[in-house]
Amino acid sequence: MRVAQFLRESAVVLAKAGIDTPEIDAELLLGHCLAKSRTGLYLAAEEQISESSIELCSTLIARRVKREPLAYILGVQEFWSLDFLVTPDVLIPRPETEFLLEQVIHFTENDPIEDGILLDLCCGSGAIAVVLAKELNRPVLAIDISWEALCIAHKNCVQHGVSHLVTFLHSDLLSAVLPRPCLSCVVSNPPYVSQESIQEGLQPEVAHFEPHLALDGGKKGMEIISKICGQLRSRLLPGGHLFMEIGTEQGEDVSNLFVVQLVNEQSFGDVSVQKDYAGHDRVFYTKLKK
Repeated sequence: MRVAQFLRESAVVLAKAGIDTPEIDAELLLGHCLAKSRTGLYLAAEEQISESSIELCSTLIARRVKREPLAYILGVQEFWSLDFLVTPDVLIPRPETEFLLEQVIHFTENDPIEDGILLDLCCGSGAIAVVLAKELNRPVLAIDISWEALCIAHKNCVQHGVSHLVTFLHSDLLSAVLPRPCLSCVVSNPPYVSQESIQEGLQPEVAHFEPHLALDGGKKGMEIISKICGQLRSRLLPGGHLFMEIGTEQGEDVSNLFVVQLVNEQSFGDVSVQKDYAGHDRVFYTKLKK
């Protein structure tokens, strides 16, 4: 079978399975098997594919038909123009998190982060930690409750040459961090999806394949965020910053959570919610008052 014919037939199979981008997925999967770029496939359109390559790619197509995410099949996802190793132990990095990092980096250009620990909380694949280390050229602490995720994050740090800047801590949020001021900036993409959305509203690729531990934010999606708020007060340095990715309609709830004044405790100020390029609530920011 020729390359062009295999791509046409595979795209039809993927389209029938409800895949949004069947042609692109077919090209990426065949390109993976033949070690060719999409451009290379076009140039090789009339070349014959070996039986072994057809068998291998057909197996991958069958996995995609079952709605397994393309990134898990290929084992890699592009993020911040870098390739990150991904497995079902970690969430697949998304453009929304690039927007989070854009806000952090833009902020630090005008107001450099003071001395103290820069933390990637709920680090998953380590994408945030890697980008922060590369772009800011400073040490980063990366925390996750999943040991398997930390192993993937470490591999990504090695791959991108920042393992000397990133330290890992296996912890349920901040429970393993002493309750004293030590954090100058926390960047987090925590679990914020409601249990109802996980059960009924997510795409099959997400609901059936991505780790619920990294998605499940409780009944209304606010449970983990609320815990972070409670733990952060005693660990954030005065003037310390929090940048957090949130759900598309969580801006008001998250803001209200952080502006509550507690007796005998420092309070948060400069609360704001940045909307992403689609106009949705996406990045929550606050800092601990001095």
